[in-house]
Amino acid sequence: MTGRTFDGVIFDMDSTLVDSMPAIVRVWSAFADRYGLTVDEPTRLLGRSTRWIIDQYVRADVRDEAMAWITEHELADQDGVVALPGAAEALQAAGPRGAVATSASREMAYARLGAAGLPMPAVLVTASDVVRAKPDPQIFLAAAAGLAAVPADCLVAEDAPNGLRAARAAGMATVAVTTTHPAEQLTALADVVVPDLSHLGLRLDGGRVQVSRR
Repeated sequence: MTGRTFDGVIFDMDSTLVDSMPAIVRVWSAFADRYGLTVDEPTRLLGRSTRWIIDQYVRADVRDEAMAWITEHELADQDGVVALPGAAEALQAAGPRGAVATSASREMAYARLGAAGLPMPAVLVTASDVVRAKPDPQIFLAAAAGLAAVPADCLVAEDAPNGLRAARAAGMATVAVTTTHPAEQLTALADVVVPDLSHLGLRLDGGRVQVSRR
C-alpha cells in the first residue's frame, strides 16, 4: 500500500486524529451509571454511533432523554482532548484531497477537532449526515463522493475494527493505527498497521496524495 498514490485520504477522528479517550471514558461511565448499562468497558463500542449504542442498550421510553444527556455532556467535556502524533501533519499534507469520516455528530466533530487544534478537513462527514453507521460503508462512500473520488482510489486511516470493516466494505485501502487495539486484532483488516499517523508520510503530488511509510 505504501508508495501508492490515492485520489483521497479519509481519516477517522477519535483515536486516529485526536486522543479523546479520557473524555469518552468519563462521560460514558457516567452515562452507564445513570441509565443502568452493563457494558463492560467503553472501548468495546468504539466506532459505533451514539444513536446505535442508545438504541441497543437503553430502554425505549428514555432513549430521547438519553440522547440529549450524552450529547450535552460530551460537548461540554473536551478536557484533555489533544491531537495524536502526526495528525496535524497528515491533514495538512492531504489538503484538498483529505476527508474526515466520524461516528461522532457534526457538533462533536467541530468541538473535538477544535479542542485538539487541528485544521478542518476539505470534507467532513459525520453521524449527522448518514443513516447507517460503521461497519456499514455508507459514511466512507459519502466522504469519497464529497472528494469526487472513486472509492477504490481512496485510503482510510482507522483505529477500530468496525471502521476498518466499513472501509473494506467500501472497497478502499486501509491503514490501521494501534492507538486503541493491538496490532494482532487489526492486521487481518488492514493493508498496513502503524502505531500512529506519524509513521506515514503523505505528500500532494499532482492533485493526488502519495503515501509512504516512515
